[in-house]
Amino acid sequence: MEYKITELIGKKNFFLLAGPCVIEGEEMAMRIAEHMVQLTNKMEIPYVFKGSYRKANRSRIDSFTGIGDEKALRILEKVRNTFDIPVVTDIHSPEEAMMAAAYVDILQIPAFLCRQTDLLVAAAKTGKIVNVKKGQFLSADAMQFVAQKIVDTGNTQVMLTERGTTFGYQDLIVDYRGIPTMQRTGFPVILDVTHSLQQPNQTTGVTGGVPEQIETIAKAGIAVGADGLFMETHENPSIAKSDGANMLQLNLMEGLLRKLIRVREAIQE
Repeated sequence: MEYKITELIGKKNFFLLAGPCVIEGEEMAMRIAEHMVQLTNKMEIPYVFKGSYRKANRSRIDSFTGIGDEKALRILEKVRNTFDIPVVTDIHSPEEAMMAAAYVDILQIPAFLCRQTDLLVAAAKTGKIVNVKKGQFLSADAMQFVAQKIVDTGNTQVMLTERGTTFGYQDLIVDYRGIPTMQRTGFPVILDVTHSLQQPNQTTGVTGGVPEQIETIAKAGIAVGADGLFMETHENPSIAKSDGANMLQLNLMEGLLRKLIRVREAIQE
């Protein structure tokens, strides 16, 4: 089945992209997916399972990058088929676009690569939904030109994601004005809650984060009208192989989503 953006937007609730930062193994991915599907079905939240099949942007050469591309992509495919849900993963080079498109429904362009024309065009040509994360160095207004590259290729299935702006050397800040600004393109806008809370470039060579602010950032995003949210989650973030410092613990997801639904209901009154 080819998923379309219309299956995610225009519903009672915001839509949600959530899952582990990186696929660490099949059992872990299936457990997280099952938990999230049960929650989102109960709450009527359109859901997309998120998992990177490989991490290309790491602070150190000895950082975990993945279990192998094909193995991880097949796990994503199994999640997709088992639970009948769309799946999103990152790609990092034009050559990866067609390969990943055989297994997933949404191709995600990492923030640092959002201006790479050949990568955007390759993703667009697969016909899949393309979700582009706004670079930490880029204004919200500039994302109209990023989106246009995809549209000019003939693919109008575009989503844009806010994930914070570089603030000094080791922090990010979310400018919530960017959400309505990017929505003026006519494409849905997602707030990447957990990556917005990263503290990059730490002297340890491991990215830090402030997960205690996840609820604050997520509530604010819904309050200003974000169409969707992106959140990385793990059963035990302290042992996660990537981005554990800013992920939401899985058993906290239900309580947070219930609060976010109430915020969404309030702004619709």
